Amino acid sequence: MHEYQLVDGDQTVLRDGTIKLHGPDGFDAMRKAGRLAAEILDACADLVRPGVTTGSIDDAVRGMMLDAGAIPATLGYRGYAHSSCISINHVICHGIPGDKVLKDGDILNIDVTPLVDGWHGDSSRMFYAGEPSLKARKLVEVTYECLMLGIAAAQPGARLGDIGAAIEAHANKFRYGVVREFCGHGLGRLFHDAPEVVHAAKAGTGPELKPGMFFTIEPMINLGKPWAKVLGDGWTAVTRDKSLSAQFEHSIAITETGNEIFTKSPTGRDCPPYV
Repeated sequence: MHEYQLVDGDQTVLRDGTIKLHGPDGFDAMRKAGRLAAEILDACADLVRPGVTTGSIDDAVRGMMLDAGAIPATLGYRGYAHSSCISINHVICHGIPGDKVLKDGDILNIDVTPLVDGWHGDSSRMFYAGEPSLKARKLVEVTYECLMLGIAAAQPGARLGDIGAAIEAHANKFRYGVVREFCGHGLGRLFHDAPEVVHAAKAGTGPELKPGMFFTIEPMINLGKPWAKVLGDGWTAVTRDKSLSAQFEHSIAITETGNEIFTKSPTGRDCPPYV
């Protein structure tokens, strides 16, 4: 059985395995945090181009968070020394920003989590540096479709496994691999909390989705096999077969009538190409 905990206001929450159910105060706080995450990713669309380093993008992300009165949740998290994750081409997730220079045709994921008044707005999007290949574009488009199909399945009374089942079924149509080693997660005042949101699952399994649940859906889809490995830095996850990988992430809530996306772009820049 899965345990649920009602939380609201300034109540202390612990990473104790319970699934948190939030009230109106939590919704208001997450709208603010999610909006800032979305605005930062909107701005990143104007930064990504060939010749730019991933470190310079990370510096800009950190500046935008601090200017907004937020804190980069990743900075110092388990020793991580940057304000975003930037994952290029065959990097699945947790790519470390640095001196890497973007090349024409690169695809990349930028993952940001501003901490706003104690609440985490977690989101990521794909970007194109120049003109990617047709295969890369198709992978990115299908990965975004997987995200939105997963969100569509996240309805009150449904089961958590319904989300992963919807994502996996769509990815399988294109013979893409759905990464199993990493998953979405509950969030709110805690960065990572219950439940784990796996992106390849059996429909009708897992905990019931109830109003007030906050979590991310963040499918990682590979052009080739689904398998991942983590490099020696302890963070960077890559495809084992060196095939391209793509990811999109939204933070959402389950409501009485459906769901709410906290991190949707206010300018419609949810999926490239961005104009």
